[in-house]
Amino acid sequence: MKKTVLSAALLLCSIVGNAQAPKWVSNVKLSGFAIVQYQYNGMKADKSNTFNLRLGRVSLDGRILDDWYWKAQLQFNGNTSTLGASPRLVDLFVEWQKYDFFRVKVGQFKNPFTFDNPIHPIDQGFMGVGQSISKLAGFADRAGAHPSNGRDIGLQVQGDLIKNAAGRNLLHYQVGVFDGQGINVKDVDQQKNIIGGIWVMPVEGLRLGCFGWTGSYARKGTWTDDAGNPQAGVRKLQQRRYAFSAEYKANDWTLRSEYVHSTGYAFAKSLSHTDDAAAKDCSLSSNGDKAQGVYALVIAPIIREKLHAKARYDMYQPSEGAAKQRTQYDMGLDYQFTKSLQLSGFYSYVHDRSLAEPNYSMVDVELSFRF
Repeated sequence: MKKTVLSAALLLCSIVGNAQAPKWVSNVKLSGFAIVQYQYNGMKADKSNTFNLRLGRVSLDGRILDDWYWKAQLQFNGNTSTLGASPRLVDLFVEWQKYDFFRVKVGQFKNPFTFDNPIHPIDQGFMGVGQSISKLAGFADRAGAHPSNGRDIGLQVQGDLIKNAAGRNLLHYQVGVFDGQGINVKDVDQQKNIIGGIWVMPVEGLRLGCFGWTGSYARKGTWTDDAGNPQAGVRKLQQRRYAFSAEYKANDWTLRSEYVHSTGYAFAKSLSHTDDAAAKDCSLSSNGDKAQGVYALVIAPIIREKLHAKARYDMYQPSEGAAKQRTQYDMGLDYQFTKSLQLSGFYSYVHDRSLAEPNYSMVDVELSFRF
């Protein structure tokens, strides 16, 4: 499988490099990035000390007839045995962009939920998105879906409205209809997810937004009901989520914070392999139907556009109340050799109330490059 995907990628590169695109196709570009990682995890029950290929992506994008933008992106970061780590398609979409105030996108792409989700993994600034984003925006989703990098399959409209005297947009909206099952998987229960957000930009660099999510996550298999009777078929778990977001970016400073809340039950086992027994297990998690989280971060320039100091508070409650609350405190530095090469280092102190020994440390070092 790896050799097949790699051969296809090399062939694609060769075609792009040597073939002349038709006149109605323009600006075709090959790009990508990779993140090489070293991480120490001091959690007593699962200590680790390892180098890792955190992420590698190759993408093609371009335009058709000027008004249509398209993108196809592959991710390589592990073996081929699971949905979460194998080489896989993460983006494949086309968007009609004739008007700034009304754009239409269809295919597989980012859920329009939260500010943190759509930010490029290198630009996001830390060793990963906040816990609430990971669990409630479609990464390692709380509901039990396979890791989907915050994406789904569907159709979305978005646009920018109300320009000020300087021509800067003051309002942005986005709303989409999605299968609700994550990437590369068809709908199971025929109920679509509706996800959207709106934000205002009253002064340059400032965004204040809110987001909503309603729909379901479903699985076809077996389970036992509350009366102890065996059941089989499609089990649908309704999901209701909302988020409040704020970000300020100016003069190489970044301040961002988001609160996310979820109502909806989750499956006990996350989907990791379509042929595994867990894929048919529709029993529910003991975490109940409530979850919430919040993060707040600052990225401050020491040397502008070269060296930055970073800090983040990141709290997530997987169930109602604080009994299983996990809080992570991150601090670190990054150094940009060029815009295409960056070295980052982080220290994290974790307090996880679900563990017998809740306190431990993590160290993460990442070398990132783009092409």
